[in-house]
Amino acid sequence: MTTLPGLVGFDEALETFDPVMGLEVHVELDTATKMFCGCPTGFGAEPNTQVCPVCLGLPGALPVVNGAAVQSAIRIGLALNCSIAPWCRFARKNYFYPDMPKNFQTSQYDEPIAYDGFTEVDVDGDVFRVEIERAHMEEDTGKSLHVGGATGRIHGAVHSLLDYNRAGVPLIEIVTKPIEGAGARAAQVARAYVAHLRELLLSLGVSDVRMEQGSMRCDVNLSLRPVGQQTFGTRTETKNVNSLRSVERAIRFEVSRQAGVLGAGAAIVQETRHFHEDTGETTAGRVKTDAEDYRYFPEPDLTPIEATADWVEELRATLPEAPRVRRARLQQAWGASDLEMRDIVGAGALILVEQTVAAGSSPQAARKWWLSELTRRANETGVDVSELAITPADVAGIQAMVDAGRINDKLARGVFDGVLAGEGTPQEVVAARGLEVVSDDAALGAAVDRAIAASPDVADKIRAGKVAAAGALIGAVMKEMRGQADAGRVRELILSRLT
Repeated sequence: MTTLPGLVGFDEALETFDPVMGLEVHVELDTATKMFCGCPTGFGAEPNTQVCPVCLGLPGALPVVNGAAVQSAIRIGLALNCSIAPWCRFARKNYFYPDMPKNFQTSQYDEPIAYDGFTEVDVDGDVFRVEIERAHMEEDTGKSLHVGGATGRIHGAVHSLLDYNRAGVPLIEIVTKPIEGAGARAAQVARAYVAHLRELLLSLGVSDVRMEQGSMRCDVNLSLRPVGQQTFGTRTETKNVNSLRSVERAIRFEVSRQAGVLGAGAAIVQETRHFHEDTGETTAGRVKTDAEDYRYFPEPDLTPIEATADWVEELRATLPEAPRVRRARLQQAWGASDLEMRDIVGAGALILVEQTVAAGSSPQAARKWWLSELTRRANETGVDVSELAITPADVAGIQAMVDAGRINDKLARGVFDGVLAGEGTPQEVVAARGLEVVSDDAALGAAVDRAIAASPDVADKIRAGKVAAAGALIGAVMKEMRGQADAGRVRELILSRLT
């Protein structure tokens, strides 16, 4: 059974084919300056205001390596259990594209700074080992803005604009070895791996890993091979996937698409592909270039990097606790069950919950809001929960107002609406929308009297000792006051009048 023309259902595809993945994650480092010059790296500046002759590739400009970026690269490699090269150098990766002002990218080719590592991720309680091929240093490209097309891509655009602020920002590219054996959980494993990297990199303090801003993005390589065979199939590379949810969706779509192509007797084209957030589909980009086509050669303007054993060990001593150790510590501190912790990690909300607790919320409240209210909203809008326009400090502030009795859980949902809509801080939203709980006895007493008068039979039951019947009157008062009454005080006033 097909789900769309040319596609095979994901489960059906796995009856015939085994997916093999390779993930390339690009991470912008949060250094103050660029990889080879002194230009700032802050996000959101006016276009082409953070550039200089070096990052624009002007004749005669000479690069200098950013030492802080090298330290970050070594620490990332160590955290991924990689070997650190005692000596490595940069290379020129030659290609022409408008967002690369030098017509080559300064990267590393056959001599990466970190190589041959591994990490482990949790998938539904099972541990899955992901082998790391390499982690190498390079510089980011500029950004092309295509104007006039329907999709924001070059196809159909009237003209394009170029912003070189990002050109030269330090990048680490983390490349896995082929990931085999995931089967039906391939998409989950990929998502869990990228989420694990986000958690690891944040704990290292080397990047803000804001996928929605492009400071962390993933290229998804995928191929299919007939079940039982060992030879890899032809792969495609879906470029610049920028959310955890999209990584999972891109893999599921490519499995279905490639299975449809192979099932029809056609061949897979080795190419780059674009992922479309609105449809969850991929479309063809360009025929994939092999490494030899980039004409790599050693960068003549940069000296090699020597990572001495003493320096590597000094940096190793700065590593934070491993993610698995950290999760175990947090689980114990929060009193969370294995299932609750698995849900937090699976939702990509571990850091969010941790930061909310650090901002003053109880672990139970932080977990409740992120895993129910906010995850639901993220799913409705098709984004990851970390991309919502609300901070852990905001969530802790909302819960503080609940704890203080200023709002209740129902009103808190209205506060979430306002904050997510950009109406201000939680306190400003409460004031502007008039959401604070009414606890004034005069106003509550009048509403209670009206509820009693409207339901004399219920009042008689309470007078006869059936206190549980008070719930009906409390509900009537809450409805009249749009949920803003202090329910506890309403109950006290009802019972004081009728018992």
